[in-house]
Amino acid sequence: MRAAALYTAAGSLLLATFAAAPAGSAPARPDATAELRGTTLAAARAAAAGVDFGVCPGAQDLPAGMECGTVTVPLDYARPDGRQIGLAVSRVRATQRDPHNSKRKVPRQGALVYNPGGPGTSGLPFPLIGRLQEWKRLAAAYDLVGYSPRGVGRSAPLSCEDPAQHLKGPSPAPAHPSERDKQEHIARARAYARGCVERSGDALRHYHSLNNARDLDVLRAALDEDKLTFMGASYGSYFGALYATMFPSHVRRMVFDSAVDPDPAQIWYRNNLAQSAAFEDRWADMKDWIARHHGVYGLGATPAEVQRGYDTARARLAVEPAGGKAGPGQLQGAFLEAGYYDSLWPSRAEALSAYLKGDPGPLAELAAPQRKTAAQAENARAVYTAVECNDAPWPTEWKVWDRDNTRLARVAPFETWSNVWLNLPCAYWQAPRQRPLDVRTGPGELPPTLILAAERDAAAPYDGALELHRRLSGSVLVTERDSGTHGIAGGPNACVNAHVDAYLLDGRLPARRASCAPRPEPEPGVPAERGVPARQRQAAAGLR
Repeated sequence: MRAAALYTAAGSLLLATFAAAPAGSAPARPDATAELRGTTLAAARAAAAGVDFGVCPGAQDLPAGMECGTVTVPLDYARPDGRQIGLAVSRVRATQRDPHNSKRKVPRQGALVYNPGGPGTSGLPFPLIGRLQEWKRLAAAYDLVGYSPRGVGRSAPLSCEDPAQHLKGPSPAPAHPSERDKQEHIARARAYARGCVERSGDALRHYHSLNNARDLDVLRAALDEDKLTFMGASYGSYFGALYATMFPSHVRRMVFDSAVDPDPAQIWYRNNLAQSAAFEDRWADMKDWIARHHGVYGLGATPAEVQRGYDTARARLAVEPAGGKAGPGQLQGAFLEAGYYDSLWPSRAEALSAYLKGDPGPLAELAAPQRKTAAQAENARAVYTAVECNDAPWPTEWKVWDRDNTRLARVAPFETWSNVWLNLPCAYWQAPRQRPLDVRTGPGELPPTLILAAERDAAAPYDGALELHRRLSGSVLVTERDSGTHGIAGGPNACVNAHVDAYLLDGRLPARRASCAPRPEPEPGVPAERGVPARQRQAAAGLR
């Protein structure tokens, strides 16, 4: 399940009808009793130690009030006295000031822990979000807590290849690769999977979603919270759902934003097929928007004409990359990222328009990494790969991947093959696989929870939110209709934000499934930064 951060740097989550059942070696079955004991022991130790918050790295560039610390967790919960690793944690304390009446004190409700997804994305910048107007009511009542999950940034970082070799451009991106292209990618996938083992060793097997859920319980204890208040976006919703299943009595309130399909049969091979199919619809939305603003961009008055312009640019870039950096792969990466956030549509349309009119500068600028160093981007991909490959069985025969994705690419060429190349190392993975947990809670086992979903989200297709809603008893689903931005909490939709605030501040949920009107469409010609979702703006701070 690739998050947009990977598209930004490299330029994947989720049609089961196209997929055969994932094949592969029998999954490793963990000693659940031992790991439960290990989690209980680690949580007790964390509760006694607490978190020694202090000055954050790079504090000179951070607002006052931001604190950082470390929480210690076992690498292997079946061996809680074995090797320990540290998770980097950040916090801004609750202001306890009513944003509408500075003289009114607001009761503190504890800590709100956030994960932005990935796998491979850091949540350390999250507490900075309290400075934005949409989050100030929550920032008044809660300590805002972010952290880097295991493997990410300073939290026992993973690596699978030399960062200097990562993200080298320009790169090709054929919608229908030749047999030679496929064989080259297979060789790279095999080499990448070997590199993960060579650079991380036996520890590699312990980087997976079940351990991310266990780590979350240790973090809860270290924060001195009897019950967890948590918001997980995208992939964060998946291991949040694992947590709700594993530790339902430890849950206070949980928000699942842009929820991932937790069905064990979908994790992760079929989820990625579903994502590739959904991105074709999202690409159609983008082309339709660009065509309706032909007067601004001159890219064509119909989606078909916009597609022809895009194809023309791709063909030219294959011969002469823009600025020596942006080839067809970088063009596709920039537009894939815009599939996550429609606020980015203007900047992509502007860059494509400029390129076709003879100015390659804006497109070359989009190809340059802006929010991550090569080391950060390599680390993000390593964690993404390790978690998804470790989480579940994957097909181990290339003919399965080739059959399913050749069929899918006939109707959904926009993302399909780039998604394959990102995930193909899982076919050749050398660490043991986990057996996906059956996410499910019965009546009364779990407090009411809130699920948020945009109806046309491509990164986490809407069917996933419906499935999670079916599986979590007492959950309520709020849908942003006819919208496709990935991650909707704290964005420009006041209706969505009102539901989030009512739940997290007062414990109030709609009596049944609810919906909100779509957010406004982006304005043509408006700089991208003016519409970027709050969650993306805080992530752009780059705190690792």
